[in-house]
Amino acid sequence: AMKLQSPQFQALFTPGLRSVAELFEKKNYELRIAGGAVRDLLSGMTPQDIDFATTATPAEMKEMFTSAGVRLINNKGEKHGTITARLHEQNFEITTLRIDVVTDGRHAEVEFTTDWQKDAERRDLTVNSMFLGLDGMLYDFFNGYEDLKNKKIRFVGKASERIQEDYLRILRYFRFYGRIAEKPGDHEPSTLQAIKENAKGLAGISGERIWVELKKILLGNHVNHLVRLMYELDIAQYIGLPLDGDLEEFDRVTKSIQNLCPKPMTVLTSLFKVKDDVTNLDLRLKISKEEKNLGLFLVKHRQELTKATGPEPLRPYQDFIMDSREANTNAKICELLKYQGEEHLLREMQQWTVPSFPVSGHDLRKMGVSSGKDIGTALQQLRDEWKKSGYHMDKEELLSCLKKL
Repeated sequence: AMKLQSPQFQALFTPGLRSVAELFEKKNYELRIAGGAVRDLLSGMTPQDIDFATTATPAEMKEMFTSAGVRLINNKGEKHGTITARLHEQNFEITTLRIDVVTDGRHAEVEFTTDWQKDAERRDLTVNSMFLGLDGMLYDFFNGYEDLKNKKIRFVGKASERIQEDYLRILRYFRFYGRIAEKPGDHEPSTLQAIKENAKGLAGISGERIWVELKKILLGNHVNHLVRLMYELDIAQYIGLPLDGDLEEFDRVTKSIQNLCPKPMTVLTSLFKVKDDVTNLDLRLKISKEEKNLGLFLVKHRQELTKATGPEPLRPYQDFIMDSREANTNAKICELLKYQGEEHLLREMQQWTVPSFPVSGHDLRKMGVSSGKDIGTALQQLRDEWKKSGYHMDKEELLSCLKKL
């Protein structure tokens, strides 16, 4: 048996967790850390959030917490068996062990159990199906720890059964593959077969849920391999991707963009050939307005808005920002530079502050230009001169320029 005593594990024992553990111990209910947090701890990482599992039913937990004067936060999780308690400024999400009774590929009806293995059986992947006692003891019914050490991603039990319980698990498989597997192409043939046979089930999954997973895949490792796989296994069409995605462009962009912290949409847009591809993605996945606009922007400008030859390669991008009447053009241009793989230009761009035009209508009035129309014309002419100077001319230079004009 394996016992974990890492600093990351020790660090979890806040005053809040100690109090929670004490309450459960008093009542003889078992309490263990579950799922993703166990995987992270075994990988030597500090988990972002921690889920707990217990043999106590929601009713028993409520009774125990209430009589101890602990505040419960209503998170509507109760019908799935989750109670959220708040102690010492920290929330604790604790879920009763459960068995899926009926599944429809999207949701499950559950009943409670005290059998840890039964609960592990209904989890998706072996690396996510482990429990960790608060003494550091690992409970691992499906060789999840071995798989984690060997960087293997496997479904618990039969892949097709796990997938049919919730078709989103197909994308979760890809996401964890991109997070944990060492090299592309290391899949069990039977797993890929099960995914292919069940791909159609993704058609019934809500766009929002798909987009959450897809974004994580796009920012993970092996993204080029995984997206190609989505096409080979007939998944692409059910999750809003174009049937004839540009896999060569995708390959090129994913190679050069890896260390530039792109937004998921920037990576994904390299698959798209035309504006409609963005619109169709939006119809299926209900992406945010900002994401949609970024996709449309990149499709429109990725070819012709490129660096200038000569001493000022950034000028076309800067001019574009200065001429733009829209908010956050700066951020979009930075994503465009990532897309184009222009790493050093991106750094320069991130350090560049948008200069503000030094002349106002007020200055022109003081010089005796009185009609509104003349002021408008003069300002435009000065803006053009200012642009030609690379935004370097100051107020004095511009106003003396006006006298010449």
